[in-house]
Amino acid sequence: MSTITQPRPAARTGASAVDGGRLFNRLCGTCLTLFALIWLVPFVWALTTSLRNDGSITQHPTSLFAGGWSLHAYSYAWDTYPIGSWYLNSLVISVLAVLFTVAFCSMAGFALAFLRFRGRGAVIALVMAGLMLPSEALVLPQFIEYRSLHLLGTYWALVLPSVAAPVSVFVFHAFFRGIPQPLIEAARIDGASWWRVYAAVCMPICRPAISTVAILTFITSWNSFLWPLLVLNQTKMQTIPVGLASLVNNSNIQYAEVMASSVLGFLPLIAVFLLFQRQITQGIATTGIK
Repeated sequence: MSTITQPRPAARTGASAVDGGRLFNRLCGTCLTLFALIWLVPFVWALTTSLRNDGSITQHPTSLFAGGWSLHAYSYAWDTYPIGSWYLNSLVISVLAVLFTVAFCSMAGFALAFLRFRGRGAVIALVMAGLMLPSEALVLPQFIEYRSLHLLGTYWALVLPSVAAPVSVFVFHAFFRGIPQPLIEAARIDGASWWRVYAAVCMPICRPAISTVAILTFITSWNSFLWPLLVLNQTKMQTIPVGLASLVNNSNIQYAEVMASSVLGFLPLIAVFLLFQRQITQGIATTGIK
């Protein structure tokens, strides 16, 4: 009596799933490599251009090694332009923006996550609507507001607008919603006030959200150009982006000096990202932002 051996579709299905997973991983790796090259090529070109002299850049703009390399453009840019003052201004403004944004947006996110009050749904809707509103649309109303408050030409005109950040409120609100409700109820039963629950229970837990908001706020504040250009009217009070834009002269562009100043401008952002990239990834993963 003969037996008929049936094929094993489960094994074939498993093998095809493994092949599909490998193909997907290779596709993701290829896309990641292409995006990395798209970002790295301008960076490498700016770095090599800053190490060359203007004569070789004009004659051979696409060559990376023509004319040799030197640090003359960096020393010239640092000695000629107030880059140190621009660095200090950007650092002070960015740090203050981070401190105030983390403090106020975390309190707003905590209130929307745990407190029940009249108009809570409308406030959440306004926060969500603020995510879709471009910052350029707020330039004129903010300029009129801060001019009436006599804050134009001060650091506060740059710090205060970044405090009311809907995306930061959304990040904290999403993270606070993920905290187990029994933990909050246990703290309330023990007699803790809402302020104590916020400061002693929730804030130590939401370190990933704090890191994410702090880093994104720092980068956004450091790269801001339009609003500081309108608000700050003194050269020594300018930030890095506004100061770098003032170096470009249509009649005589010093390519090496401009590129050297640009490299000096974005090096702090690269350092911040490389140091805190794990916190950024963890914060985005835990808050559920896509």
